[in-house]
Amino acid sequence: MSDSAHPLLPPATPLLRRTAGAVQVGGVDTGDGVVVRPGAAEVTTLLRGLDGRRPQRSVLADAVSAGLDPAAVAGLLEGLRATGLLVDLEPADLLASDAGPAAAARTATELPAMRGTSPGRARWAARRQATVVVEGATRVGVPLAAVLAGSGVGRVSVRDRGQVLAADAVVGGLSADDEGRPRALAAADAVRRASPLADVRPLPEGVAPDLVVLARPWSAADPLAAGWQRAGTAHLVAAVRGETGIVGPLVVPGRTSCLGCADLHRRDADPTWPALAAQLTAGEAVPSGSTVVCLLTAVTAAQQVLAYLDGSGAPTTLEATVELTWPALLPARRPWPVHPECGCLDAPGPPGRPTVEDPRPPTPGDAERGRGQWSQHARNGLPGDLPSP
Repeated sequence: MSDSAHPLLPPATPLLRRTAGAVQVGGVDTGDGVVVRPGAAEVTTLLRGLDGRRPQRSVLADAVSAGLDPAAVAGLLEGLRATGLLVDLEPADLLASDAGPAAAARTATELPAMRGTSPGRARWAARRQATVVVEGATRVGVPLAAVLAGSGVGRVSVRDRGQVLAADAVVGGLSADDEGRPRALAAADAVRRASPLADVRPLPEGVAPDLVVLARPWSAADPLAAGWQRAGTAHLVAAVRGETGIVGPLVVPGRTSCLGCADLHRRDADPTWPALAAQLTAGEAVPSGSTVVCLLTAVTAAQQVLAYLDGSGAPTTLEATVELTWPALLPARRPWPVHPECGCLDAPGPPGRPTVEDPRPPTPGDAERGRGQWSQHARNGLPGDLPSP
């Protein structure tokens, strides 16, 4: 690892004294940990000082000043990286923290999510540079926008021309005090409450977002969806219909099936569907969904958005929906493959986003193998020894 890396040990990482001369770093749940011995007090001070603001060369210089062996400290840092306990930052990652200690604390709580197989700093930078538009200041759309901003997405804009109704209020979204206000302005305030430094401005004319979330209940018939499809902009449905949360499909124009494909499959199953859909979208949808259903839908959609933006995983809503039905709310995946009559794969794809080579989920066998590997990793997740500094 380069000496210019900025190592961060998340503040919530447990540092536990096992004996008078040994300290355990992490390793209390399914993740691996590291045991360092001897020198518990010195090591604890060193590790608690890894706040991501200093390059590794400065950390090693401070270790020398404290009487520690720099080679052993470098080995310790590499061991922590290997177990996923340490996050390496770019200097720009904490720019938002310059506004004060409150912003720094908020940023530090999000950075542990950057751990994984891909470089955490690249994933965090991808979030910070991303722009997401949420179409619909609904009981799903506004909490989702707030979650995305709080998770590091740099620009989150909510678009809605209506006014806030009493039934729009929901935890993490619009509030009872917003009733009668323009929804777009009230939604911007909700996003700022979650992330005061988030950019909530509307996008200038001609500027395309990285992803659009369609938060109205029947987005397939919405002219906005067709416009985003023609523009080659990725878009995701996230809504509640009755007491069922719907997340997906995530449409990557030119690479996956589109919302029109899903409508054509519905028509094939029920020839009267076009007439039914016209009735469903004839007027403004009334707010629906209990607080639990709306928030679970918003969080599920946020995970899909972040996976697409930062490349942390293949979204399960590519060519599919995830449905959350009351009361169990266990996610059920429904596939929506490309319809042969649609022709949507001729559309242009979004520039500058991860290539979607295979949108299909793993087969049951693959999933079982993945769980087996994870379980074995968890069972083997006992702390391992590293040389102490």
